Amino acid sequence: MLNIWSYLRHPDDLLGPEEVGLDPARVNVPVIGGHAGKTIIPLISQCTPKVDFPQDQLTALTGRIQEAGTEVVKAKAGAGSATLSMAYAGARFVFSLVDAMNGKEGVVECSFVKSQETECTYFSTPLLLGKKGIEKNLGIGQVSSFEEKMISDAIPELKASIKKGEDFVKTLK
Repeated sequence: MLNIWSYLRHPDDLLGPEEVGLDPARVNVPVIGGHAGKTIIPLISQCTPKVDFPQDQLTALTGRIQEAGTEVVKAKAGAGSATLSMAYAGARFVFSLVDAMNGKEGVVECSFVKSQETECTYFSTPLLLGKKGIEKNLGIGQVSSFEEKMISDAIPELKASIKKGEDFVKTLK
């Protein structure tokens, strides 16, 4: 199971990196964890190109990434959702997967998969994609103390969401 995560993985689509002197086409921030609120964990410390923000800006940027879908809904004054963002992410993810399956090397996308990276049975991390799908789970990698705390804080909520999803699937059988 691959859950599309790239609409969160590329915050350049919503944050205006040119404001800090970055080329939006070249910004990549792995986003790990889950899919809602505090379970969305952008690893700014692993951003390429490398960036460095004061803690207040880092906290604000992290919050904005975590609430990106809500921000879209608010911008539409309740008259819609972030569906186009998800559709765009889905298309980009499929293009990446097709590229990898056709032999392109080094294709990495974040996806929510069965995982042993944390105590959660599923967790989004960067995955190396290849001809047969997932070649390797690249894991969480080295994180800052700020990010480590976000991971720790997200686990209980994420475990509860996973259990709810697993319980729902059991009712379908």
